[in-house]
Amino acid sequence: MINEQQVKERLRSGGYIADEAIATAVFLALRMEKPILIEGPPGVGKTGLAKALSEVLNAPLVRLQCYEGIDEGKALYDWEYGKQLLYTQLLRTQIDSYLSESADLRAAVERLSAEESLFFSRNFLVQRPILRSFLSETQSLLLIDEIDRAGDEFEALLLECLSDFQVTIPELGPIGATIKPLAILTSNGTRMISDALRRRCLYLYIGYPEFDREVAIVRARHPELCDSLAIQMVEFLRKVRELNLRKAPSVSETLDWAQVLSILHARQLTPEIVASTVGTIAKHQADLQQVIELARQVLR
Repeated sequence: MINEQQVKERLRSGGYIADEAIATAVFLALRMEKPILIEGPPGVGKTGLAKALSEVLNAPLVRLQCYEGIDEGKALYDWEYGKQLLYTQLLRTQIDSYLSESADLRAAVERLSAEESLFFSRNFLVQRPILRSFLSETQSLLLIDEIDRAGDEFEALLLECLSDFQVTIPELGPIGATIKPLAILTSNGTRMISDALRRRCLYLYIGYPEFDREVAIVRARHPELCDSLAIQMVEFLRKVRELNLRKAPSVSETLDWAQVLSILHARQLTPEIVASTVGTIAKHQADLQQVIELARQVLR
């Protein structure tokens, strides 16, 4: 079993710069076989952490993107009704012969009911992401992304899955995980996640990174960018986040901007470069002018 420092080093080798809190949470989740609930603003690396872990742990990524109205048929399992109907049609002759021995309609119904488990077996079961992750022959990484987009009813469906790592199907009974996955749930904080779900998870908050870590993230992802420009752009973005913007630039925008500056072969930030690339870091018309004005004030 790897320790916290090894987790941190492996993530760095995969291009993800983790701090002590992140590395410790991942280590404990692996050691305790518990899910992690990660909260934080959009674009700070919550989903990126899951993707990086999938790569460095060589664990297949099974992703469930949450949305309003998602239910067990999209998340846990479903029945392949078309296949059931096809089999019924193909076996019609055998079914007719089997039922012909019944004395009356009631007896025929009872006899058919006794065999209905044939059509509600694993042969007709559609594995949705959570069940597919549980039945994986190797340890997978189960990412339940943006759980705050789903409703309370969906959270209730997850309680058994995250506490016992099993899915109970009325027709088949409980199906437990072959190998427990590393489960990561992410939330952008648009609504409060229930205490029942929180109790089943380790908790990790990922906010905007400290200055040195954000510079390290830029350098890791865009080593072609000169060090002085990486430092300058992170310093500027930290000032931008202090503005009263509708949407402050996240780490994902930091990396997009670094890529843009690299493509343009920029060596340093100027008000002109900011004005021409501002759409990379400001996502609302009302924010554009504020960022451009800030560049005129602080960049020379």
